[in-house]
Amino acid sequence: MARSIILIISACCIMLSGCSGIKNIQDLTYIVSIGMDYDDDNKEYTVYLQGLNFINVAKQEGGKSADPVPIFVASAKGETLNLAVRNLYKMSEPPLYFGHIKTLVITNRIVQHKFKEVVEEVGKNRSIRPTFHVVTTDEEIEEVFNINALFNYPAVYTVLFKKDTYEIAQNEIRPVTIMKFLRDYYEPMNSSRLPFVKINKTSWKAEKDYPVLYFDGYSVFQNREYKKELEFEDSIFLDWLLEKYIAIDERVEEEGKLAAAVKLESPKLKIKYDEGSSTPKFSIDLSIRADLLEKVQDIPISRLTSLAEEEIKTKLKTFYQDGVENKIDYLNAGEKWFRMHPEQFAELKRTGKFFLEEDSLTDIRVNVQIYNFNSYKYIE
Repeated sequence: MARSIILIISACCIMLSGCSGIKNIQDLTYIVSIGMDYDDDNKEYTVYLQGLNFINVAKQEGGKSADPVPIFVASAKGETLNLAVRNLYKMSEPPLYFGHIKTLVITNRIVQHKFKEVVEEVGKNRSIRPTFHVVTTDEEIEEVFNINALFNYPAVYTVLFKKDTYEIAQNEIRPVTIMKFLRDYYEPMNSSRLPFVKINKTSWKAEKDYPVLYFDGYSVFQNREYKKELEFEDSIFLDWLLEKYIAIDERVEEEGKLAAAVKLESPKLKIKYDEGSSTPKFSIDLSIRADLLEKVQDIPISRLTSLAEEEIKTKLKTFYQDGVENKIDYLNAGEKWFRMHPEQFAELKRTGKFFLEEDSLTDIRVNVQIYNFNSYKYIE
């Protein structure tokens, strides 16, 4: 009997001991975003931490509170990122907790001077989940972190915390996780990209100007080097070409005048490589499903699809040309090629030359089919 009681008490001690270290939500300072900047003159990093009051966030989800939600932003400088963060531990009570970080915001100064070091350091940090999002900006990080979402909702409802779902994204840039970015960043012939965050102070007003955050384009990298900022229109065009569940609205012109507006769903893009070439030479087949949004001019449907195809073809050509000039493989045409041609890739790697030229893209074939006419009637 006594032996059984001892066994039961021992089992209870083992089962309950795992809960002894759990802390309540008010016992920790939850950091949801980290910002990083770099001073090249003083060779010094500045780290920003954004902490939120989770009790107020919970109230907002159940029913909107009239009280503004406070945002706490801390900053510190240091010779390295870890030394900068260390300076904030003694200033923070309840203690800092980094397990709920959702977003890393890095400035253009980091992108241009210390990007490789920062990416490697963040990638090795075991206290941060590999699913957080990364964005770049040329705004002041403290200002970015102090912007609430519309209707005074907390900052966790801004674009910094935008969720990547499987629903169709229309005319918008999707967030990028550090995991996805690094996968492309370390591929030998891939380009990679990070969303670029800006502040808009004029579109929304609530008695006075109400600033909002938005994605304004991509910072683009090739061969682990920063290349350029891609403007918004080109960024969503690139997403539309390469990603799933993306739709964009496009204008169709005839002789310089607007003829119609169409919605283009994610295309089927096929790259066909020419045989026997020492560098990638390829043609592109693009099949597109479209819906008519607005009819402005009364033209035959065959003419409309032809104009839409020509518009996309011209845009793709211009886009490719920009890639060659800036040494960027936007379409990741080299990705499959280097796996299929290891000897040619080894030779390219030895010379260090960029692998795309103006004549590398030999042909573009675009096929647009309009399935929905939105109640408009068209002549054949």
